[in-house]
Amino acid sequence: MDIKEFIQNFADQFDDTELSEFTPETVFHELDEYSSLIALSIIGMVDDEYDVTLSGNEMKSAVTIADLFHIVEKKLG
Repeated sequence: MDIKEFIQNFADQFDDTELSEFTPETVFHELDEYSSLIALSIIGMVDDEYDVTLSGNEMKSAVTIADLFHIVEKKLG
């Protein structure tokens, strides 16, 4: 799994946020467009793309995109 690909897939869940806003260090909870609906979209994307189930608590505990990436990476083994 590649962080750049993960960021692209993550960014695809947002309609109005520029791709340049998304980096491993992005605090995604602070993005203007971020909402509970986007969180569900991200959980669905991770399930579809990586066959990994994320919990709501894992979404809340991840601060940056890199944090979320590492959670998924760890679950992949």
